[in-house]
Amino acid sequence: MRPPFRVIPGSITAPQGFHAAGVFCDIKRLGTGKGSEKGQKRDLAILFSRVPAAVAGLFTTNQICAAPVRVSLPRAQQPMAQAVVLNSGNANACTGRRGLLDAQAMTRMVAQRLGLPDRSVLVCSTGRIGVPMPMANVKRGIQAAADLLGNGPENGHHLAEAIMTSDTRPKEVAIELKLGGKPVCIAGVAKGAGMIQPGMSPSGERPPVVPLHATMLALITTDAAIDPPWLKTALANSVASSFNRITIDGDMSTNDSVIALANGLAGNAHLTGADGPGRSRDSAVFQAALDFVCLELAKMMVRDGEGVSRFVTVKVFGARSYAEADAAARAVANSALVKTSWCGGDPNWGRILDALGYSAAKVVEEKVDMGYSLPDGKKVLYSLKGGQPTATSFKTLCTLVARPEFDLHIHLHLGKSNAVVYTADLTEAYVDFNKGSVGDPSAMGG
Repeated sequence: MRPPFRVIPGSITAPQGFHAAGVFCDIKRLGTGKGSEKGQKRDLAILFSRVPAAVAGLFTTNQICAAPVRVSLPRAQQPMAQAVVLNSGNANACTGRRGLLDAQAMTRMVAQRLGLPDRSVLVCSTGRIGVPMPMANVKRGIQAAADLLGNGPENGHHLAEAIMTSDTRPKEVAIELKLGGKPVCIAGVAKGAGMIQPGMSPSGERPPVVPLHATMLALITTDAAIDPPWLKTALANSVASSFNRITIDGDMSTNDSVIALANGLAGNAHLTGADGPGRSRDSAVFQAALDFVCLELAKMMVRDGEGVSRFVTVKVFGARSYAEADAAARAVANSALVKTSWCGGDPNWGRILDALGYSAAKVVEEKVDMGYSLPDGKKVLYSLKGGQPTATSFKTLCTLVARPEFDLHIHLHLGKSNAVVYTADLTEAYVDFNKGSVGDPSAMGG
């Protein structure tokens, strides 16, 4: 079935009325650790809507919560906002009262430059933990970025670059659709390559099924007209099936944020999510489009993960409950033994079965089927049926697992609940990148 939207060139500024800029202001300080060796990479950005926009946000549920999250979370619970200031190179986490004051100051500087109320500006930070923000540099960057705001595609690209840390490339997507006959655009940017296993919520309270998580940022813009409460619902739905379904290393951090702004300049009839002539269809179309944008950005993060050489979709079927399906999928996706076997192109069903066994899911060995396929492939090559090896040759399975992308299918045959997790292998390059060296401060990460 043809999707009700099309991918278009562009970035976060593709929807009407959104302006962006990204600049270098030396937040991490050149020569002070990983990331700074990239030279004068942009490290501060502003996103601005010409008119007030409906706002929605989901944030880290880590108990150690960074200052920018503490500032932005209550502001995302308001109906409207108009700008976001973002930086890389410094997470402004574990920085105490000073960090909170600095995060507030960043929003105040942007508000003053753009003539906005303070509370209409949100803030996101990513990078090194436990280091005070260099506020003189930040102030200089905000002033420069505010002067460079524009709505061209290059402005969006500059923002995408400014939020990168260990990412090797920017992550951007834009799509076009029609709502009530009006052309509408949704666009997004994201960053994240390591410390990734998001589990965000709108309130900061940890959902019962979602684990601790990691460093990722994403911004979504749209010119669709949407009632703020329904935008919050729609974003929560999309995040649940995208950013909260990925894991690279199962690690946690303090700054995860996904923020959406919808400024209504497309002129469509306001979406409310409620039934009504034509509206329920438009709401469904918008939700599908937002789901696509979020999932594309989430998959980009996994593919660009630190040291990643394999992108793996773990699909679990037939669990007794969703919670058990999720637990089984995450146990496999985060197993160091499973991930290192994938790195070597080894379809090691024994390690996978072991991970299932220690998960919180009910597993009966004699009922488990396990196999591999091409991405979204219909033909599954089973390595295990009823808990026993199949006649599929080891060489055939190895050929499939040696591919850069594949799916793992696990059937528990104990119920009707399913789950999916997008993950990656674990390579020598990941260890080399993250191990640091206490004798070489320039090698230390954030």
